Amino acid sequence: MRTVLDRLGLRTNPVVFGVSAALTVLFIVVTIAFTETVASTFETASVQLLEATGWFYILGVTTFLGFLLWIAFSRYGRIRLGADDDRPQYSNPVWFGMLFAAGIGTILMFWGVAEPISHFAEPPLGDVEPRSLDAATEAMSFTLYHFGLHTWSIFGLPALGFAYMAYRRGLPMRVSSVLHPLLGDRVRGPVGWAIDTLAVLGTLFGVAVSLGLGTLQINSGLAYLTPLDEGLTVQMGLIALVTAVAVVSVALGLDRGIRRLSNLNIGLAVTLLVFVVVFGPTLLMLRGIVESTGNYLTSLPFLAFWTDALEDTGWQRNWTVFYWAWTITWAPFVGIFIARISKGRTIKEFVLGVLFLPTAFTIIWFASFGLAAIDLDLTQDGAISDAVVDDVPVSLFVFLENFPLAGIVSGLAVLIVVIFFTTSSDSASLVVDMLCSSDVDDDPPTRQRVFWAVVEGAVAATLLAIGGLEALQDVITVLGFPFFVLGLVIIWSLLRALRSEPLDPTGPRRRRRADAPDRAGQA
Repeated sequence: MRTVLDRLGLRTNPVVFGVSAALTVLFIVVTIAFTETVASTFETASVQLLEATGWFYILGVTTFLGFLLWIAFSRYGRIRLGADDDRPQYSNPVWFGMLFAAGIGTILMFWGVAEPISHFAEPPLGDVEPRSLDAATEAMSFTLYHFGLHTWSIFGLPALGFAYMAYRRGLPMRVSSVLHPLLGDRVRGPVGWAIDTLAVLGTLFGVAVSLGLGTLQINSGLAYLTPLDEGLTVQMGLIALVTAVAVVSVALGLDRGIRRLSNLNIGLAVTLLVFVVVFGPTLLMLRGIVESTGNYLTSLPFLAFWTDALEDTGWQRNWTVFYWAWTITWAPFVGIFIARISKGRTIKEFVLGVLFLPTAFTIIWFASFGLAAIDLDLTQDGAISDAVVDDVPVSLFVFLENFPLAGIVSGLAVLIVVIFFTTSSDSASLVVDMLCSSDVDDDPPTRQRVFWAVVEGAVAATLLAIGGLEALQDVITVLGFPFFVLGLVIIWSLLRALRSEPLDPTGPRRRRRADAPDRAGQA
């Protein structure tokens, strides 16, 4: 294998790269050859897994959040992710833009209107009348629960582990490195290679699901705005387009490619948000931001532990547990990307920034788009909610049709979705290449990152071909469970590593007072 890689001019771990690439190609070939069998197998496995482990997901993700908050305010929060004199490489605004674009920017565009409206029309708890004011409150609380602190704790936990082990311990930025305190040097052998291979596969499929969802939304938007039809052929073309743009961005690298795309897209997204606020029910949205924040925080303790134990309607399995399974497959990719741009920050600064900055923007986004959509739905006798039931991806464009310059603004929305999914693809390609790398300081050839960008597009196209949205959900639910268990192991590993830190229990403030001159003695 090493000889083949050398001839191809690749510098990577031959086992992790070779096995990951081979298994991915095998999945594509088998899926194309036995489409119905593969689809039914994943569907059956997904249903059984959700029924058996739904409660475990709910408790586990809440555990992630509790651990991160505890560690931020503990004595470990003062530890710097790097040398003691290191400082952040990126300013806070640039850092946030990169966090947002590589994290859930894609999700906000897809679900910004669709999820609040879905819960408004069909209340999750079934305890309020559909399309009522109480239903609106419940819809917003569940939506923010799905995309707020819990989602970012799934990203933040592995990101903290990657950053600490890479910048504090000098280990390669790979998933296996995070488990070094537990496994020791075995992470450099077959055990570590197996862990990293699993991380590569999960990242590829997690991003492929998002590319598939983005393709469905782009196709729906273009079909809604132009004579272009919705169909598999168009969707394959769109995936090829997004993949091509991602390849160009990957070739330019982190600073010239991904960072510029991230900054551009956060600017476009904010422009769209401001447009909706200015030309929509402005006062309702401004008041809704404040009220939705309060409703979210007051309902969070209940939602964080709600498992639908008595009624067992299946709603939570189809929504919350699916979200956690999907998000957890992004954890290696987003976590490593966040870690790479976060060197020099303290653990406290890192945790609070990763948890609360994106969550604050998420609240503003959903309170604006979600509440404005609900208000329109009430005045139009359910027009938007009916559209969501019929076609979830088109919901954003049905909503924007009620604003001035609807065609131009909808075109802008399509562009934002394309760039968001491009940044997700090129960021994932960079991270997958790092997972396959042999050296933390290695600068691998561009062709390796290009290869992974193309593979992500191929997997997304395959998943769409076997069943569209349902197939995307089934596959990611099955693949997400191992990563969820890994998250709990990361907590154990991080605690063991941090306990070996030579911390002064008196803290920095007391230490400075102890070093200060004795004024009484000088008098």
